Amino acid sequence: MRVKTDTKERFTVITPEEPVLTANMAANWFESLREFLSKPVPHLIINMTEVQEIDLESGGKLAEVQQEFYEQDCSLVLCCLQEQVEQTLDEEGLLEIMNVTPTESEAWDIVQMEEIERELMNEFGDDEPTTPSTDKTD
Repeated sequence: MRVKTDTKERFTVITPEEPVLTANMAANWFESLREFLSKPVPHLIINMTEVQEIDLESGGKLAEVQQEFYEQDCSLVLCCLQEQVEQTLDEEGLLEIMNVTPTESEAWDIVQMEEIERELMNEFGDDEPTTPSTDKTD
């Protein structure tokens, strides 16, 4: 499967260059997405501009891969879905469980916001709660 990859400082943008995404065609691609989980910058944006159709199995696999990313505290955001792709994912109830944005720029924002959120959650989760001292010294 042909894809274009654009590595940024905080994430990688992957753009499939196929008009139809089928499970048979994309099986190796889904595995290669998982490899990003072990990279220094694991966050992905998948720009679906070129994809005009997706089969149900591919949609399910994409949702599964996205869930794996979130379980590992990594982001995976889909953007620029074409009408037919969006309709297929929506009919299967996948659209509501996936992180999807209309534009690549909005996907960038989501990845950065999720990164900040994870940092804040780690800060609050790692430290013991502190209370202000009420001792006064004269």
